[in-house]
Amino acid sequence: QVQLVESGGGLVQAGGSLRLSCAASGRSFSSNIIGWFRQAPGKERECVAAIIWRGGSTYYVDSVKGRFTISRDSAKNTVNLQMNNLKPEDTAAYYCAARSYSSTFYFRGPGTEAEYDYWGQGTQVTVSS
Repeated sequence: QVQLVESGGGLVQAGGSLRLSCAASGRSFSSNIIGWFRQAPGKERECVAAIIWRGGSTYYVDSVKGRFTISRDSAKNTVNLQMNNLKPEDTAAYYCAARSYSSTFYFRGPGTEAEYDYWGQGTQVTVSS
């Protein structure tokens, strides 16, 4: 069993930055793909970034490329999401999630939310204009 806990959300002005962290307990991320999802009111949940723990390959949705960076910290067993140049449309609840490794990551992306087995409780990011 894996427990995921997100931290780092908050209120920031447009153009500002936030860093989200996802800490895992129970076991390590070593065999996993970890994704950051977000869900805004009235919208579907989408994966904005993901990383293969072993190897570090990453995925970004087009709307955040060049602004968000996902990274892993092996010593702390955490996955971070650095968000720069935030826009009001980035406002959402952000969740980290973990799934088993799959090579389909390389040609199909991080997979759907249904393929993720473990989820954190979420952290709110609000970007004011």
